[in-house]
Amino acid sequence: MAKKAKRTRKTRIEDVANAAGVSLATVSRVTTGSDRVSSELRARVLKAASELNFELNGKGKAKIVAFILANRDVFNPFHAAVLVGAEAYCASRDCGLLFLSMHYGNNVPWQNLHLPAILERSGPIGAAILAGKNSQNLLDLLTHKGISFVVLGNNVVGDWRQSEYSALNFDDIEGAYDVTRYLQSLGHRYIWYVGNCQMPWFERRYEGYCRAMREAGLPLLLNDFESEGEDLGYLATKSIFKSGASVTAICAGDDMAARGVYKAIHEAGLNIPRDISVVGFNDTEAALLNPPLTSVRVFTEQIGRGMAALAFERIMRPDLKPEVVTIPTQLVRRESCRPLLQAEAAPLETRVTGI
Repeated sequence: MAKKAKRTRKTRIEDVANAAGVSLATVSRVTTGSDRVSSELRARVLKAASELNFELNGKGKAKIVAFILANRDVFNPFHAAVLVGAEAYCASRDCGLLFLSMHYGNNVPWQNLHLPAILERSGPIGAAILAGKNSQNLLDLLTHKGISFVVLGNNVVGDWRQSEYSALNFDDIEGAYDVTRYLQSLGHRYIWYVGNCQMPWFERRYEGYCRAMREAGLPLLLNDFESEGEDLGYLATKSIFKSGASVTAICAGDDMAARGVYKAIHEAGLNIPRDISVVGFNDTEAALLNPPLTSVRVFTEQIGRGMAALAFERIMRPDLKPEVVTIPTQLVRRESCRPLLQAEAAPLETRVTGI
């Protein structure tokens, strides 16, 4: 007589509670999305449910992503485009997106940081997207609170434990290398890099610039100015002119700095690109300048969609290991550069006086 197959007992809510080390009431509150459960307990319950393949009727997985813009102006064009991409992805997944702005110091101990109040309540928020300028202390705080997050890795300042977190990066080192090589292909040899290398994104782009210049056997020409935005490009370019150094091209660390470079060149009575070629990075304002700026395009909306996708995965699968995604950049050639004749590429002091 054939033996009856042993029936496998169906996983019950009690099993989830036991695996998570919580009460049935706590699991029930997580299931209903109650805000009376701490973020830490909620994360434990969701992890246990996932490991046991137990569906909490979809209610325990709060389908709202918080987009946190840290230490940046809300009108910043780069992060505004990232937000557009994140919103588009969330809308396609019937997932809400909540915009939050916060400012904090990167040297403040994480225990002394204060999150927006809605993040302190476990119910509404399933995961967070960290845009703007962030640092390790906020990552530590969110981890302590049990809040899943995805960070824009390019914009984390200071030392941080990159391997421990889900992040999306764009390859700005290679982008800076490509645009510097482009200037070299036009015959430029006296190419200045303008940026604030205290910031990691400017430093990485300088790294790409240096690699291209070293490969070509050309001098490294850096004006490392502790400023930002248009002022950075303007003051750094004025400083180059005042020094009387040779310059045929300027590689600005981002488009906002390039806008300041334009201003300084025009004030000096010089013409772009006849006298000096200029390139930027990010391609956020490049087409609005006159002449239109050659820049490195960062696919900001794709970054936003990618970060939202990673965040959404962590809502549905809180047990997932950290994942890092890197997106390439693209050189966009416009009218701000011109090829040099052989005679023009020879050492030549800037034709500017009285600055």
